[in-house]
Amino acid sequence: MDQEPERVNWSEDWQVIESLLPEHWQSQARQLGALKRTRGVRDARMLLRLMLIHLAQGCSLRETAAQAQLAGIAQISDVALLKRLRSCGAWFEWMAGQVRQAPELQAQPLAGQSLLSGRRLRVVDGSVVREPGPTGSQWRLHYAIGLPDLQCQEVHLGSARQGETLKRFEVRAGDVFVADRGYAHPAGIAHVRAGGGDVLVRLNLVTLPLYETGVPVAKAQKLDILACARTVQIGQPKEFEACVHPKEGAIVRGRLCIARKSQQAAARARQRVQRESQRSGTQMQPQTLEAADYVFVFTSLSQELSAQQVLQIYRLRWQIELEFKRLKSLISLGHLKKHDEQAARSWLQGKLLVAFLIARMIAHAERVSPWGYEIEKIAYD
Repeated sequence: MDQEPERVNWSEDWQVIESLLPEHWQSQARQLGALKRTRGVRDARMLLRLMLIHLAQGCSLRETAAQAQLAGIAQISDVALLKRLRSCGAWFEWMAGQVRQAPELQAQPLAGQSLLSGRRLRVVDGSVVREPGPTGSQWRLHYAIGLPDLQCQEVHLGSARQGETLKRFEVRAGDVFVADRGYAHPAGIAHVRAGGGDVLVRLNLVTLPLYETGVPVAKAQKLDILACARTVQIGQPKEFEACVHPKEGAIVRGRLCIARKSQQAAARARQRVQRESQRSGTQMQPQTLEAADYVFVFTSLSQELSAQQVLQIYRLRWQIELEFKRLKSLISLGHLKKHDEQAARSWLQGKLLVAFLIARMIAHAERVSPWGYEIEKIAYD
C-alpha cells in the first residue's frame, strides 16, 4: 500500500520566497509563454509554487501533484505538470538572471588585496549534466563565480557538444579570468584581452601553443616548453616570456609560469595520465608523461606578480569545483531526469533559479536582518 504523502504547510514561507523574486515576475510568465492558459493553474503565483515543489523539494511530478492537492494549491495531474514545466524554460531563465543580479549577490572587488589591486577576480569552468542511462541527453553548464564572495556572476546552459571557451563570458576592463586547461585556447584568451581583461589559464600543450618573444611574428618559433620546464627545481617556480598567436586579433604577450611537482604528486599525476590513456585506447606520448611532472600556467598579468604569486592565485580555481559539488549535492543539479530536450532545459533553468534564490536568502540572513528577509518587501495577503 502506498504511503500517504506528508501534509506540508506551503503557505508558511511563500511570502518570504516571493519577496526575493524580481519585479514583474508574474507578468513575465505570460510574455515568455509559461502561462498561456489558466486551465487548472489560475495565475503565475500558483504555477511557480507548483514548480518549486518539483524543483526545490526534489519530488517527482506525481508526488508534486499529490503534495499540491493536499496543500490546497491546485488539483492537477502529473502529465499536465510536465506540459507546464516544458513551457517554463524561458521564464525560469529570466527570473534566475534577475535574481542573480540582486545587489547582495554581486561580486565585490578584492578590497585590500595587494596582488591584484582590487581587480575583479573571476573563476570560470564548465560541468556536464547527464540524464541517467546510456542514451540520456547531456548538457554543459558554463559557470563563472567571483572571489572572494563565491557568488555566481554569469551562467550559460548549452549542449554538451559545445566546448569550453572564454569567448562565452562577458569581459569588463580589469577582469582577471582564472580557468583550467579546458579554456586554454588562443581565441578565448584574445577575447579577454580585447575586452581589457587578463587571463591566468592552466596550459594545455596541444591546444595552446606558445611562441618566443622578441622576434618578428613571421620568424617566431614555438617555445620549447619542456626544455624550459627541465630548468625548474622543486619549490622554485620560474617564468618565461611567451606569446599567444590567435588566428584573429592581436598577439597576446604574457608569461609561462612553471612549478615542478613533488615526487609524490608527480607520481600520482603520471599514474592518472596513464589511466586516461588506457581508458581512451590511445598511445601516450613521452612528452605527455614528462609534462605530468609540472604545473604550467600562462598569464597575461604584469610582471609585478612573481611566478609564485601567479601560481598561488591559480590555486583559488578549486573553489569553482567545490561550487559544482554543492550545486549537484544540495539541489541535485546533476541528476537530470527529463527525457526530452525542452523539459530538460526547463528543469535545469529551474534548478539554477532555486540555487540563486537560496543564495539570496542566505545573503539576506547574513547581511540584512536576523530573520533573513526585508519585511517591507513582503506583500501580505
